Amino acid sequence: MEDLKLAILAYLNENKTIESSLDLAIKLEVSHNEVVGAIKSLDSIQYAVLQQLETKKYVLTPDGEDYIEKGTPEMRLFSTVPAEGVNIKDLPKDQVVDLGRNYGKAKGWFSIEQGKLKKIKEAVVDEDADLLRDIQAFKEVPADKIKNLEKRRTIKLQLTKYYSISTGPKFSLTLPKLATDLTHDMIIKGTWAQEEFKAYNFNALGKEITVGNLHPLMKVRTQFCNVLLEMGFEEMPTNQYVESAFWNFDTLFQPQSHPARDAHDTFFIKDPANSNQIEDKAYWEKVRDVHEKGGHGSIGWRYPWQDEEAKKNILRTHTTAVSAKMLYKLAQEKEFKPKKYFSIDRVFRNETLDATHLAEFHQVEGLIADRGLGFSHLKTVISVFFKKIGLEKIKFKPTYNPYTEPSAEIFAFHPILNKWVEIGNSGVFRPEMLGPLGLPSDVSVIAWGLSLERPTMINYNIGNIRDLFGHSVNVKDIRANPICCFQK
Repeated sequence: MEDLKLAILAYLNENKTIESSLDLAIKLEVSHNEVVGAIKSLDSIQYAVLQQLETKKYVLTPDGEDYIEKGTPEMRLFSTVPAEGVNIKDLPKDQVVDLGRNYGKAKGWFSIEQGKLKKIKEAVVDEDADLLRDIQAFKEVPADKIKNLEKRRTIKLQLTKYYSISTGPKFSLTLPKLATDLTHDMIIKGTWAQEEFKAYNFNALGKEITVGNLHPLMKVRTQFCNVLLEMGFEEMPTNQYVESAFWNFDTLFQPQSHPARDAHDTFFIKDPANSNQIEDKAYWEKVRDVHEKGGHGSIGWRYPWQDEEAKKNILRTHTTAVSAKMLYKLAQEKEFKPKKYFSIDRVFRNETLDATHLAEFHQVEGLIADRGLGFSHLKTVISVFFKKIGLEKIKFKPTYNPYTEPSAEIFAFHPILNKWVEIGNSGVFRPEMLGPLGLPSDVSVIAWGLSLERPTMINYNIGNIRDLFGHSVNVKDIRANPICCFQK
């Protein structure tokens, strides 16, 4: 910093006035922020007089900063493609690869032949990254290049503040030795009277401290918890990600031939592959009987139920497995008491990833067990809940669930995607599920579930779920996200 100040003083001594701190930064080959810091320090000791000015300049977007640090997508892809080329299907499916392939092909770096990506050139120059460095340093860039970088969304026009600099009343080519702090020794020895102190800038901001930040999902989760607790619900324990197929599927009267139990939809655990969680053999047999023979007003699924299928360990596909366990415990009580339960935790499904689907996401689930409940009660509770979180545009669509009847999907309008998005499922638990549990025959259970991610996307105007949760999330967005506020 001292050398920079002396260099600026030398320029001032020669020219008396410097019209632009931006031009000065280019001449000295340092960042504009460094120049601003130095000239403000000179201003504080009256070596310089500053006048703040404004101009519109192009600055880097987060993508532009990323391209300077890591290279453009096409350069990153070029550096990873071997001389013999690579099969398109073997390339990772992410945005960087897709952009790199498209821009690299447009620049004549790649060709695609018979499903294979090949290099056309042996070596290339990452010109766009170099141009971005010039813009970062406020250097002149040709208009056609600016247009291309704008199209790539790597730069944007922004109002930029800069300074004109002139010599101050105490101008000198040598820097004074100023004391920065009044110390204990100075006071004891009385030397403080001979010291010249640096002026304090009481308007200066403190150094930014790197701290942890709350993720938008966690903010929304906290608000959902508060809403559900306010509505009288009790939170269920959900800290067990691995469940047996028995609790995840069989207790819910979901047939063992159901497509959801296929490896294309469910993650199965290799080791240990099977579970011994089931201690109540009588309950096990009741579930088996209702699958094979029916009961409680049902004829069942009429197929030979397999113990080995029920014992398989899986990553739970929904928190309804926890709901089943809680209802089982409730049924063991000597006297039935109405209950309201909820849970918010992670679930896993072997999904095809897209703008609204992930293989790992968070589910919000609520259920009420009481006498005389029906679908009208369910719609009312759901409507109250969604109104409290600010989603008033909702609608229901009849659907099929193995363990609820009637059942309905819940849709909310997404303003960014400009369409109705499915955000949840709901229904009244079937007697075939509740009967084996041992709950009184006049007790009904209404329940609904929704993902935590989709309401969060609506609240934070996020169009792609992968920008919210997963490895491609921009950490800067996590640091800068606003508070969660669904209420109007």
